[in-house]
Amino acid sequence: MGERVFVLGVGMTKFSKPVADGPSYLDLGQEAVAAAMADSGLDNSAIQQAYAAYIYGETCCGQRVLYRSGFYEIPIFNVNNACASGSTALYQLKRSIEAGLLDCGLAVGFEQMQKGSIDVGWTDRPTPLSRHFGRMKSERGIGKAPAAPQIFGNAGRYYMEKYGITAETFARVAAKNHRNSVGNPNAQFRDEYSVAEILDSPMVWDPLTRLQCSPTSNGAAAAVLASERFVREHGLQQRAVEILASQLVTDPASTFESNDADLAGAGMTRAASHAAYVESGKGPEDLDVIELHDCFSTNELITYDGLGLCDEGGGGKLIDSGATDHGGDVVVNPSGGLISKGHPIGATGLAQCHELTTQLRNEAGPRQVPGASVALQHNLGLGGACVINIFGRPQ
Repeated sequence: MGERVFVLGVGMTKFSKPVADGPSYLDLGQEAVAAAMADSGLDNSAIQQAYAAYIYGETCCGQRVLYRSGFYEIPIFNVNNACASGSTALYQLKRSIEAGLLDCGLAVGFEQMQKGSIDVGWTDRPTPLSRHFGRMKSERGIGKAPAAPQIFGNAGRYYMEKYGITAETFARVAAKNHRNSVGNPNAQFRDEYSVAEILDSPMVWDPLTRLQCSPTSNGAAAAVLASERFVREHGLQQRAVEILASQLVTDPASTFESNDADLAGAGMTRAASHAAYVESGKGPEDLDVIELHDCFSTNELITYDGLGLCDEGGGGKLIDSGATDHGGDVVVNPSGGLISKGHPIGATGLAQCHELTTQLRNEAGPRQVPGASVALQHNLGLGGACVINIFGRPQ
């Protein structure tokens, strides 16, 4: 067992719709870093290494952000791991500190996205998702909608066919998360919608309507991590949140031979969560609050299974009963999740860390989960990567 690792500071910008005259990734990244450093109470000299996560941009964008923030000469690593990039940066930093390679470091994620649905960036070479598309085409065909809602929508169809889940059940997931976003000043959308309004919004890919899909977003988030030794030497125990486990997995070979849910990352979720539970000594029954990757409402419900919150196929009963809402057994996505908070890809995982750290410090205001002491983060990237982090309240 290596060094225990703690979150000392977190910061994030408001997530917003991409606009031509909006702030650049440099502005967003600098704002998030400054907020995380201020929250930690440290100055720049404490940071020995940094990881920068983003998808849209040229090489070394991380250096541009961190130079502007006053960090020079330290090792800076640029991280691109699909939608799990932000939490991958967190994972890498945590592992480096745990191994004793450094005592204090910084992870930042940012994104300046283009308007519209995510599209293929390069058309003259194989895409990372070509095997996923091939499998999807052979099973259900390919339509005119963007690729991501097709993959996650088909996973929802699979659950409807196998377990009798209805489109209304998926809409309840979105309604919960839109409702939660009302209390989050950093959320891109802060409007509450009824289940009927969600079902009546424009269809993207059956059963997913527009209000069940995460939006294209700009934004940034950051976290400062440190070893237990560093925390004690600097007297920072009071607000330090421990990372009890951090696991990253990629697709099992069965992904391309299995069902639509595994094609959407369910197999990765099962493997990563099992490893994280073993590492932390915690189980699903110990969790008080979860931030999971609800890029689409169907994925939140499917993820309930993968995290062991219910028996296979039991996610519909879980959301219908209110067990994952405030006042239930475990509160899922109190921030509003990706559906409402937004999904600037490189920042998403670190924004989840921001929310859970805030929850465990009992500083989340109107969205606070009373008595939260154990939290889980689930961040998924098709292509593929899944990161599970488990956090513990300051002791």
